[in-house]
Amino acid sequence: MHQFLNELRQRVRVGVVGGSDLDKIKEQLGDDVINRMDYVFAENGLVAYRFGQLHSVQNIQAYLGEEVLQDFINFCLNYLSKIKLPKKRGTFIEFRNGMLNVSPIGRSCKKFVSVLKEEFAGKGLAFSIGGQISFDVFPVGWDKRYCLGIVEKDSYQRIHFFGDKTMPGGNDYEIFVDPRTIGHEVKSPEDTQRICKELFFSSVIQKEVQ
Repeated sequence: MHQFLNELRQRVRVGVVGGSDLDKIKEQLGDDVINRMDYVFAENGLVAYRFGQLHSVQNIQAYLGEEVLQDFINFCLNYLSKIKLPKKRGTFIEFRNGMLNVSPIGRSCKKFVSVLKEEFAGKGLAFSIGGQISFDVFPVGWDKRYCLGIVEKDSYQRIHFFGDKTMPGGNDYEIFVDPRTIGHEVKSPEDTQRICKELFFSSVIQKEVQ
């Protein structure tokens, strides 16, 4: 995959956007990911690197305020204290720059999110289920579309997005259907590689960002 990305960068600008923090992105893509990608957007782009340099950092605590955050965290902890989990150990709420990641180990994320949506209606919070064991909580508009505000300033003709959680409720859905992107649903890295070769490995390529 590293060789393929190097070849791809000779044809188009390449970026990665993830809901995880930078350390987790490095675990998946390597410690040198910032230098191997043109853009690296951790926490949906709230921690953004552009051309190997830190571009910007946004902070959920300053945006929402301590009172809303404490009310939300207290509610989550109270909810978790009343249910039986397979293991009541580990990190249940992870505080990141741009979001909270809640992990109700062994319980239904969808049910928990439904309860939170009702309890915190009107508070400007959005919820996104990114995997089987956890979900993200962030201010409305701070999903993966946030990174587009940075990318589009570089005046690309087209922005292609590749993701697997593209159904409603998935953490790729909003950016996948955003009119600023051309969305591609993929199932694996190999699937992404195949589509990229079909799109970008031709004799005439216009400057784009993946």
